[in-house]
Amino acid sequence: MIGLLIVTIFILTAIFGPWIAPYRYDEIIRGAARQAPSADHLFGTDRLGRDVFSRVVWGARDIIALPLLASALAVFLGACTGLFIGYYGGTIDELVSRTMDGLLAIPALLLAMVMLGTIGSSAIGIVVVITLLYTPIVARVVRSATLNIRDSGYIEAAKLRGESTAFILFREILPGVLPALVVEGSLRFSYAIFLTASLGFLGLGVQPPSPDWGRMVNDARDSFSQTPWALWAPAGAIALLIIGVNLLSDGLRRIFRYEGQLV
Repeated sequence: MIGLLIVTIFILTAIFGPWIAPYRYDEIIRGAARQAPSADHLFGTDRLGRDVFSRVVWGARDIIALPLLASALAVFLGACTGLFIGYYGGTIDELVSRTMDGLLAIPALLLAMVMLGTIGSSAIGIVVVITLLYTPIVARVVRSATLNIRDSGYIEAAKLRGESTAFILFREILPGVLPALVVEGSLRFSYAIFLTASLGFLGLGVQPPSPDWGRMVNDARDSFSQTPWALWAPAGAIALLIIGVNLLSDGLRRIFRYEGQLV
C-alpha cells in the first residue's frame, strides 16, 4: 500500500504537473539565483535562477512516461516471444534463448549507451533502447513459466479439441503465467526508471531544455557547495519513485504467492 501510494502520487504529479508547478521548467527568475528552499521556492533555485520544485514536477512526465511505455512494450513483446518459444521448444527455443543470453551478457547501461550513440539521443530512442534491453529478460521469465504449464492436462485437452495455437497460447497458457508477468513487468518499470535517469545523467537522455532528473543531478554537481538542494531534490525524487515501485512490486509478488497457496 505504501508503494502504491508513492507511485500514485508521482503519476498524479506527472499528469497535473503544469497546474501544480508555480513556474515553467525553463523560466529564469530574475534575482532569484541560488536561493535556499523557502515558502516561495520549496526546493530552492538553481544557479541560473530556475525554480527546482517546478523543474522536478515537470520532469516527472518524462521519467515516468518513457519507462512506462518502454516497459509495457517490453512486457508485450517478451510475453509473446516467451510463450512461443516455451510452447514449441526444440531448435527454435534453443536459437532464440542463446541469442537472448548473448544480449544479456552485455551490461545494460553499456549496451544502452552504444545503441543511443547509434540512433541518437531522443525520447523515441530511449523507448526503443529500453524495449530492446528488457524484452529478452521478460521473455526468459515467461518461457520458464510456460515450460511448467505446457504439459498440463487442460493444455492437452485444448489440443484434442482442435484449438488453434493462438488460442492455446493466449487463452490457456497466458492466464497461468500472468502473475509472474505482472511482477516482472513492475520490476522492469523500476529498472527502466533508473536506466532513464542514468542516461540523462550521462547526457544521453532527453535533451535540454526538458528537465530530465538525471541531467538535473549532473548539472548541479559543479555548484553543489552553493546549491546542494538543486542536486538532492531530483536525486531524492528518483530514489523515492524507485523505492515506491519496488515496494509495489514486492506487494504484488506476495499477493500472487498467497493466492497460489490458496489454490
